[in-house]
Amino acid sequence: MTYKSGFVSIVGRPNVGKSTLMNDMVGEKIAIMSDKPQTTRNTIQAVYTDEEAQIVFMDTPGIHKPKNKLGEMMVKSASDAFKNVDSIIFVVDDSRTIGKGDSMIIENLKKTSTPVFLVINKIDKIDNKEDLFEMIRMYDDLNVFKEIIPTSALKGSNIDSLIKVIKRNLNEGPKYFPDYMVTDQPERVLVSELIREKVLHYTNDEVPHGVAIEIEKMKERKGKDLIDISAVIYCERNSHKGIIIGKQGKKLKGIGKSAREEIEFLLGTKVNLQIWVKVKENWRNLPNYISDFGLKEEI
Repeated sequence: MTYKSGFVSIVGRPNVGKSTLMNDMVGEKIAIMSDKPQTTRNTIQAVYTDEEAQIVFMDTPGIHKPKNKLGEMMVKSASDAFKNVDSIIFVVDDSRTIGKGDSMIIENLKKTSTPVFLVINKIDKIDNKEDLFEMIRMYDDLNVFKEIIPTSALKGSNIDSLIKVIKRNLNEGPKYFPDYMVTDQPERVLVSELIREKVLHYTNDEVPHGVAIEIEKMKERKGKDLIDISAVIYCERNSHKGIIIGKQGKKLKGIGKSAREEIEFLLGTKVNLQIWVKVKENWRNLPNYISDFGLKEEI
């Protein structure tokens, strides 16, 4: 039997469920998830492998109108993901109309010769089947998409069908990664992202986008099944620092406990996690700080 492989970009507006969808497809949590827009900052590669094919998914930041240097970097990263891939998955949510953000992305997709598949996500929020059929007709009339697949990443609905569609359209190719590998992200990056996810969950809307995580130390303790991790949560204002720490440090303790539990599951060992909160004003507009926090200018 011919083996197939290829690279697939996942693009769309912020908060349409791209990261949840990718995690579902590879069967493991690779990208962090949150109900807050612009959770994903860098393009993240996740690998699906079976006996028929290997698919390398690239989860990209949500395409939006940038308000700072970090936002510009994120949009460039997402736009670059249109290039040098075998196919593109464009994810939309259950919105009954095509808004400005989706229209902008669709105009860019019209310019590419790469096959584009539309995923209508969050169908668990659509009660009437006729409404779903109408949405499919609306997008089909654009003559942009090779196939349209409705899914619910949250519920895991129709993910197998999406995988089959992608595999069917791959070309013959090699395995780019070993069978056991599900991401190209270093453990330090995954750890920092898990901590940032917990900050997103524990804090209110004005804080998350101004937060970055730096892993200062990550070292196995000699003679023990234990890893010591020191991390710093950077924010842009002193008021944000107070919000993250919380009254009597309760919020920071919650962030640390929740992050430690997932990090232990990820690494398969006990973890001693120490977290500090520091202020770096306006870091999202300072390229050096963006680079220091591991946020890449290019794919």
